[in-house]
Amino acid sequence: MFKGVSLFFMLLLSLSTQAETWPAEQWSTGPTPSGPALQALETYAFPSRDDISRKGIRTAALLVIRDGQLIYERYAGPTSADTPHLTWSISKSLMATVLGVAYGEGLFKLQDPALKFYPPLEKHSAITLADLLHWASGLDWQEDYEYAPLKSSVVAMLYTRGHHDMAAFTTDHAEYAKPGQAFRYSSGDSNLLSAALKNIVGPARYPDYPWSALFEPLGIRHAVWETDGTGTFVASSYAYLTARDLARVGLLMARDGRWGDRQLLPKEWVSFNREPFAHYQANQDDAVPGGQWWLNRAVDGAAQPWPDAPPDTFAALGHWGQAMYVIPSEKLVIVRYGDDRDGRYSHNALLNLARKAFAGKVQP
Repeated sequence: MFKGVSLFFMLLLSLSTQAETWPAEQWSTGPTPSGPALQALETYAFPSRDDISRKGIRTAALLVIRDGQLIYERYAGPTSADTPHLTWSISKSLMATVLGVAYGEGLFKLQDPALKFYPPLEKHSAITLADLLHWASGLDWQEDYEYAPLKSSVVAMLYTRGHHDMAAFTTDHAEYAKPGQAFRYSSGDSNLLSAALKNIVGPARYPDYPWSALFEPLGIRHAVWETDGTGTFVASSYAYLTARDLARVGLLMARDGRWGDRQLLPKEWVSFNREPFAHYQANQDDAVPGGQWWLNRAVDGAAQPWPDAPPDTFAALGHWGQAMYVIPSEKLVIVRYGDDRDGRYSHNALLNLARKAFAGKVQP
């Protein structure tokens, strides 16, 4: 009897998997909603562009996947469906996803010392890979951009004295806190992960590993990922993907690391990505850090950062308005590329309007 019941449930699972929609070489398409809700979204996301002052909300691409089907797509400026767009710090979440494949191969553990895979960290031997994934290395990093370039660690790393060897530049920073005890957003931490990956998978596999491990299994054909002078992928900043290709990563994460009948990422890895860092002190205006992903979770007494989106929403975010939002409960993946320079773009506003247009969720 029990054997029959087991076979019955296996058949149900198989039928459920077969009923899901997965992209082949191209995304299958579903009907695009219309009406006032979509008009409101487009009015917000695609106002007239001022290419001289570069002020205001400047969406370059907006793409929506619902239940595995492409249901909306619009581009502006020079960006098109075939443009591998600079993702900026979405690259961090991409590197975390690549690392998840290596984790599934049994090549490292979260609590392994980062020193094990990146020996120059000998002065910071207490830092673990989990600490780096939480942006909690304890290194005294200043993630300032155009508004404070002279004291910015990230500007120096990307453009001046640190650009040849970004991991080594990060390692030279002093500690301000014990590793694993405090969150401080750091592009340097992400590049240390990339340097560690080189020894996790081995130097021979490393140059092709993001492609063989992640991009090719997902059907991503046109990704570009720049390296520094040592051949280390710039995990903080310099991956380029089309909006359609980035949405494939979002669908993988929305479905707990499964792609078709293959569990590409272990479920426990995806759970780690989506679990808030335990020592994060919440700021109501900021998304909550997970494992190199951003979460819409209420923690430490603070409300959800994006109150008009469900609490299971999580995202990969980048400079100047790059965003990929994943809402598993509503089977939505939303990719938004932009060129926002003045801070007017709002994650919550976009999510609210998109849910009204595509998920039928009307907020008061």
